[in-house]
Amino acid sequence: MSSASELPLPLSLSADTVATGSSETARPLSTAEGELLDGIRAGSHAAFEVLVTAHQKPLYNLLLRVLSNPDDAADVLQETFLSAYRGAGSFRGDCDIRTWLYRIAIRRAANHRRWWRVRRQTATVSLDAETEASMPSLSETLVAPNADPEQQALWRERQAQVLAALARLKFDFRVAVVMRDIRGMSYEDIAAALEISVGTVKSRIARGRAMLRVALNLPA
Repeated sequence: MSSASELPLPLSLSADTVATGSSETARPLSTAEGELLDGIRAGSHAAFEVLVTAHQKPLYNLLLRVLSNPDDAADVLQETFLSAYRGAGSFRGDCDIRTWLYRIAIRRAANHRRWWRVRRQTATVSLDAETEASMPSLSETLVAPNADPEQQALWRERQAQVLAALARLKFDFRVAVVMRDIRGMSYEDIAAALEISVGTVKSRIARGRAMLRVALNLPA
């Protein structure tokens, strides 16, 4: 799927959005990605800029859903790219660059959440919260294309309910559901990013969806 836009959570919360294979192997590092990493390891700022440009929007959207706060998402995004730059030399190449960056981002998000949990309550993100100039607002990414104003209003209202319920999920379940149902990742790539088994990924997604169905009063 395109990194410039997002799929909304399926309101039925019952069907997967992306087909998966039967293997537990994540997508391998491509030749082009290997060359890009070689440039970053050699200290090329141009190569690093290519990495940031290609991945900042999907990473930001992932972090925004996981942390439910635009400022926190922006902070962790910067930390993620800094960690990637510093850690490029030790990257094992066991997955593609996107999955590797998601792995770093979720670790950073978990650390950030633990740090701030005792200092403030997690805020539910507004659909119209301002983001950096290069980042689309949630209202832009969630409104159905070509919908009339009434349909857009109904769509936003429903998605606001979904996002509010999502923000209340336990962190691990929220991450798995966001990666699968919003970012459209395969089970294998999620497993590689989180460094857990595919079975655990499926379990977390199933439990997260079940909790969302209860929160939204949807049929099981």
